[in-house]
Amino acid sequence: MSYAGDVTPAEAYAAVTGGEDAVLVDVRTRAEWTFVGVPDLSAPGGALVLAEWSTYPDGNVNERFVDEIREAGLVPGRPVYLLCRSGVRSRSAAEALTAAGLGPAYNVAEGFEGPHDANGHRSVSGWKNAGLPWRQG
Repeated sequence: MSYAGDVTPAEAYAAVTGGEDAVLVDVRTRAEWTFVGVPDLSAPGGALVLAEWSTYPDGNVNERFVDEIREAGLVPGRPVYLLCRSGVRSRSAAEALTAAGLGPAYNVAEGFEGPHDANGHRSVSGWKNAGLPWRQG
């Protein structure tokens, strides 16, 4: 594995709000942050960074991703938890940060919304479906 490992949304939430100086990085697109929602770490005082892994609407990888994460204050040795919609983009982002010497970098495997249910809805797992704090709009 080329990053620190996969964690559940609950494990990521506990890490970023538990005094470990860990940071949560939401790597989804601006459109997703605006229309779907974002984790809300304001009450427990956790650190949240919004940095697109791929850009909307073209889907190209954000060439400045690692630089943006460094500019947000991430330094080697500071744990980072990466979140996307379902855990695919965040895995790639965790690999990129690890290759750049940052982290340990963990992938939030279920993502913000999780996979589809039998009806094609994202209601099975993920940050939102785990009952963790989030806000929309």
